[in-house]
Amino acid sequence: MTITDNDMTTTADPGEEVITDGAGVAAAVPEELIDAVMSNVDAGGVELLGPDGVLAELTKRILERGLAEELSDHLGYEPGDPAGRGSGNNRNGTTPKKVFTEVGAIDLDIPRDRNGSFEPKLVPKGTTRLAKFNENIVHLYARGMSTRDIRRELGRMYGVEMSPALVSRVTDGILDELNEWQNRPLDAVYPIVYIDALVVKVRTDGTVINRAAYLAVGVDVEGRKHVLGVWLGDGDEGAKFWLTVLTELRHRGLDDVLIVCCDGLKGLPDAIEATWPQALVQTCVIHLIRASLRFCSWKDRRAITTALRPIYTATTLEAAEDAMDTFELEWGDRYPGIVKTWRSAWEQFTPFLRFPPEIRKVVYTTNMVESINFQLRKVTKTRGHFPTDTSALKLLRLAARNITDKRGGALGVGTQGWHQALNQFEIHFPARLGNPGG
Repeated sequence: MTITDNDMTTTADPGEEVITDGAGVAAAVPEELIDAVMSNVDAGGVELLGPDGVLAELTKRILERGLAEELSDHLGYEPGDPAGRGSGNNRNGTTPKKVFTEVGAIDLDIPRDRNGSFEPKLVPKGTTRLAKFNENIVHLYARGMSTRDIRRELGRMYGVEMSPALVSRVTDGILDELNEWQNRPLDAVYPIVYIDALVVKVRTDGTVINRAAYLAVGVDVEGRKHVLGVWLGDGDEGAKFWLTVLTELRHRGLDDVLIVCCDGLKGLPDAIEATWPQALVQTCVIHLIRASLRFCSWKDRRAITTALRPIYTATTLEAAEDAMDTFELEWGDRYPGIVKTWRSAWEQFTPFLRFPPEIRKVVYTTNMVESINFQLRKVTKTRGHFPTDTSALKLLRLAARNITDKRGGALGVGTQGWHQALNQFEIHFPARLGNPGG
């Protein structure tokens, strides 16, 4: 059997309800019944799973029993009760309906009343899928599975072939939810915002091209990290693009940022200055270290990492400059690319050095954005490429939302040593944090 988009309505359709697994049904199953069923299963008389299995039949009977009880409640009398005579409405047979459940496709007999006023709650009109089914599709999609992979997996799980249109419609059904997440209100102040990028492949005009996906992670006044949004570019974005992104954040309530950490994205510093004039633009130390390691051999990576540490842990600007000169003397001839990387970023790296260790520590160790990017890369890598920009954004936003939900939900993920840093933020950025304790 093939389940197509015509066979089953989707959650994206206005007014449609989705059945909740077991909603309205409370069944106490005696041990004797389980023993009797399992003895038949063990003897090979019946199957436990599959479309003809015990679970499918049990689900069918429970649903039909619940529907019958709903109709009795609607009519006000039980089947055969004389009270129904002359009531003005009575039972009028059943209508066949196929419902897709966790245990497979089930053919139900939906009871009717003569007046057509019966509206079942257990299996609402226009609904042909249990909620769990849609959740499974979205879950598999969020793991980076292609439509083909999802169809194959659901076929294995349920023994039913899914149409590609159905899978697409179900995943499209979350677009409104994801747009709501992308446009949700933000706090008025975030002490730190990180902006980073990863590359995804999207088919455009018959050609697969690289697109830049940008991620913004904000650290709120409580020290908790949140993904603020995900945007798609083409890798050649300038100030106009970034001004649009930052204006979006501003319209969502983000009035001020103390420090914006980024990695030399073209046009971003100018857009930051236009949006939040008091914000400090800081080259991300993590990015600098990662960019440096691209130039050196594997055998020297640990030594290079050790040699760079005195630069970003220096107590003063002068000490950092001395540490940079020392690094260049020791490694410059062998790895001039590393020296160039740090010299080129020096102006936007050095603001970092004006702060005490408490602030520095949370700035360069608060690397949740790297962790999220790593997980997003795993998800997108399994897809190879996306057919459209919309499909890429859909997966990225779903995955980013799910990652943060898993790691802290609405509260976000905490930052170690935040209270010490917060006191220093209050000193160095007076009157800009609002009332962090309120």
